[in-house]
Amino acid sequence: MNKMFKCLVITSVAAFLLNCGEDTNGVGNSSTDLGEISGEVLENSSSSEELDLIDVPQSSAEVTTEINSSADFITDDEPKIPDVEEILSSSSSVEDIVEEASSSSFLEEVPQSSESENTEEINSSPTLKPAIFLSEDGDENREHFQVDRLEKTGPDGGAILAWPKTLSSDPDVKHGIVVWGPGGSTEPGAYGGMINRLASHGFVVIALSSSPGDASKAIAAINWLEEISKNPDGPLYNKMDFTKIGCSGHSMGGLESEQALIKDNRVITALLNNSGDLGHQAMGYVPENKTIAIVYGEAGMERPNAEADYHNDKVKAPACLIKMTGGPQNNEGGWGHGSGAWDGISATVAWMRWHLGGEDRKGDFVGTSGKYIDGPIYVSYGTQGNWEGQCKNF
Repeated sequence: MNKMFKCLVITSVAAFLLNCGEDTNGVGNSSTDLGEISGEVLENSSSSEELDLIDVPQSSAEVTTEINSSADFITDDEPKIPDVEEILSSSSSVEDIVEEASSSSFLEEVPQSSESENTEEINSSPTLKPAIFLSEDGDENREHFQVDRLEKTGPDGGAILAWPKTLSSDPDVKHGIVVWGPGGSTEPGAYGGMINRLASHGFVVIALSSSPGDASKAIAAINWLEEISKNPDGPLYNKMDFTKIGCSGHSMGGLESEQALIKDNRVITALLNNSGDLGHQAMGYVPENKTIAIVYGEAGMERPNAEADYHNDKVKAPACLIKMTGGPQNNEGGWGHGSGAWDGISATVAWMRWHLGGEDRKGDFVGTSGKYIDGPIYVSYGTQGNWEGQCKNF
């Protein structure tokens, strides 16, 4: 009877151990789960011999072979029942053996899914800050921030400086700069609508006293802005971002803008209003890492120069040509030489929000449909005509 009892006990223990072996081999039937387990063992191992025995499995079939070859009681054929006398002569009791098997760290420390950890890492990624400080409402057809203006200023005492009353409070997010060039023999104050609209969106705007068309006034204005940005007693102390400078202007001011884009590395984009190089070649000199656009009127005197400058086959920079069509039938017979700088203000604002502010405005200008490709022109009395745009090298 005693012998029968011993056999019964031994058989039970052996069966238990075999089941443990099956559970070990079956923790997660996929190679991914077992691979995670092997990784856990590798991490917790302190013996170099144990490390040599562990290989991260590539398939569930390979896992079975690895476990079978490293187990003391499993062979490639039939399970081997431990010797009865060996177990009986052991100092450990049956209860100890069972307890030791059930407390196996291999079974306890099956790693949990790392999905939550991965999600946490993704969610905790830092939020990218905007390129510059802009009004949250991006509607370029409206003014947003109230504006401060300083008349008769600048390097020659004849410029206008405008900026939003609401300035950035974040030292890492500053204001982009737009240099505006007036048309020939036109005072900068005649472009109050353009100046105020740009500043109301968050830009610091300096309107030049005049536009010689060779970039000399624009470059001098940027140098002057750099100086006043260092004045701790000034309203724009350390508020401007000199890596985000755009130039724009009307007629001769457009030529001043185009030349500043070519000659000054600090200027990264330009939008010419009712303008274009007289020699039809300037846009071909704009570096490929900068951007340029021309807004012109269907009946404006600038039309031949604007179109020829854009269609110059040497143009390598991303460029757009945007025509205002369906204008009022005045003495010019449609949108004329003054159209872009007044009724077309929104195009300049949107362009600067895109290329200085980093807003996603590409769809408005590039492609086959969009606001400035085939959309209505909004004016103070509603809408009048349509934009007709084309772009290249984007």
